[in-house]
Amino acid sequence: MATLDNDYLKYPERSYGMDHDRYDWAMLHDRKPITWPNGKKIALWVNVCLQFFPIDQQGIPFKVPGGMTKPYPDLRHYSLRDYGNRVGVYRFFKALDLFNITPTVAINTRLAERYPYLLETVKERGNEILCHGYHMDKLHYGGQDITEEQELVKRSLDKLRELSGQDIKGWISPAKNESENTPDILVANGITYFSDWVNDDMPYEFKTKNGNLTAMPLATELDDFFIILNNLHSAEDWAHQVEDAFEFLLKETETSGGRLLSLNIHPWVLGQPHRIKYLEQVLEKLSNHNAIWSASASDILGVWKAQK
Repeated sequence: MATLDNDYLKYPERSYGMDHDRYDWAMLHDRKPITWPNGKKIALWVNVCLQFFPIDQQGIPFKVPGGMTKPYPDLRHYSLRDYGNRVGVYRFFKALDLFNITPTVAINTRLAERYPYLLETVKERGNEILCHGYHMDKLHYGGQDITEEQELVKRSLDKLRELSGQDIKGWISPAKNESENTPDILVANGITYFSDWVNDDMPYEFKTKNGNLTAMPLATELDDFFIILNNLHSAEDWAHQVEDAFEFLLKETETSGGRLLSLNIHPWVLGQPHRIKYLEQVLEKLSNHNAIWSASASDILGVWKAQK
């Protein structure tokens, strides 16, 4: 049997823990414990995703999760996504306000252009806005021409900042998909934290060619789309999984300091009349627990940065 040449195991950035230099290797349980305001144990980040899925999607380089699945014009799925931005999101805001939960709102720039009434609602509420890329079919991906991606990021951020009146500092790529250049381009355009990497339960510093960025993990495993429409679990199952995650993280805080519970929710998924009660159930349970600190992504990140 032939043996591998020694050069097979020699490549850039081979090191303990991982084979890149994007962040320093550090096990979660070895890090300095974080204390949230007023002695709270769990920082709750509820991220509301407001998305625009084009009906004439191109699917380059792949069909985006949650996008159109039928031949053009796929009105069945297009109008369902539109339902979230016309109906479901207002159920979200009502429930969030009822239980005094502070959301952060991730918006596709194209949606902000097409739905000014919805953007105005978010602005009037005073919620922090993250940029969720240009729209759900404008993906960032490996091998993408860097000039094309630079233009896409700049256009997305410049326009959303103009329309929202906020100095947008956070970013979530459509489908959480990136190229090898995305983090560097984000920093060059004034982004200070992003949520595409989900390999942790707490924020961590991320290195780019243009300076430091913070990875703010937004849990895919608790995402309503992922659990309900990808894994085909019920909305009740989603609620149980969120509650289980909260209880486990709360137990970890007994020995490891504060923890982050991040919930990524979509109004076209949980905003349906047969599912909204499960969101209300989760928000009620969390809001009634004295361990919870509900805050925007930037406020959570600010407290973390002050103690790291």
